[in-house]
Amino acid sequence: MTGGGMNIGLYIPHPQNSSLPLFPLQFLAQSKMAANNGVAKEGGLIVSFGEMLIDFVPTVSGVSLAEAPGFLKAPGGAPANVAIAVSRLGGKSAFVGKLGDDEFGHMLAGILKENGVSGEGINFDKGARTALAFVTLKADGDREFMFYRNPSADMLLTPDELNLELIRSAKVFHYGSISLIVEPCRSAHLKAMEVAKDAGALLSYDPNLRLPLWPSPEEAREQIMSIWDKAEVIKVSDNELEFLTGNNKIDDECAMSLWHPNLKLLLVTLGDKGCNYYTKHFHGTIGAFAVKAVDTTGAGDSFVGALLTKLVDDHSVLEDEGKLRELLRFSCACGAITTTKKGAIPALPSVSEVHTFLDASHN
Repeated sequence: MTGGGMNIGLYIPHPQNSSLPLFPLQFLAQSKMAANNGVAKEGGLIVSFGEMLIDFVPTVSGVSLAEAPGFLKAPGGAPANVAIAVSRLGGKSAFVGKLGDDEFGHMLAGILKENGVSGEGINFDKGARTALAFVTLKADGDREFMFYRNPSADMLLTPDELNLELIRSAKVFHYGSISLIVEPCRSAHLKAMEVAKDAGALLSYDPNLRLPLWPSPEEAREQIMSIWDKAEVIKVSDNELEFLTGNNKIDDECAMSLWHPNLKLLLVTLGDKGCNYYTKHFHGTIGAFAVKAVDTTGAGDSFVGALLTKLVDDHSVLEDEGKLRELLRFSCACGAITTTKKGAIPALPSVSEVHTFLDASHN
């Protein structure tokens, strides 16, 4: 899901670590990722589970929904964004979820296909519509959302509709928390996680908190934390960290209060300060890039997609701080590029775009 009343987007401004390698060479030098504009399909499969929807983005920023003169139709939904981000960077990805058997639903399925994402895990619901979200863009690119989804098709996915063969083939299984809000999708989510974990997949979790969609903040916190100790890679924003811990002091101690024994990498995105990373052996901060943000929607998903594209075939980055910093710099660049265009999926970069961006930031 791409939004709520709480601003938890990843905005990427100024680079603060000029000593970092400008190009993550071990990441970018892979010829398979440069081929066909970064869409060669090799390596382990990343399966992304959850929602896909249509964002209606205003044609001008700084006005309310009622004042907006018009809207651009933009595909989105955090798990789908991640799947397409992976594919555009040369990774192999699939999406598991449910769409309405309507024009928007079939359009979204077509967009996944056009972007090289496997749709073998997609179901269509004849009785429910594809979810919609109307976006309010502030002058700085931040946003608020109004949702039309009760119930939308994504909420109605059942465990029996899961493509278990596809899920078992995942090397990384990625998910959020929107699919935990109501049944039957919650049971489908838990079943898919269990199947992926039993088959040996690395579990990746981005809660993507959207408070207006939950019955209460207490319910949101309880359900988000109910699966916390299953994931090996977790990404949260600073606002989500504050919400989950009840601590408004965003520091290492606060972040590490969410650490659990199964966790291999915890990432905290910090708005205009970049991101913090934590592993069992080291932790640190990666600075960010100066960009003119137009729309921050999807920036965090772009960041996660870049991370997983490398991580799926090389878990050694979790043990090598230099390699991890290179990868996170690349991931931050992907997030930064995504903020410079309206909409989530339309803004996700290819490898060649990231090359150009990093080269320009160097010069």
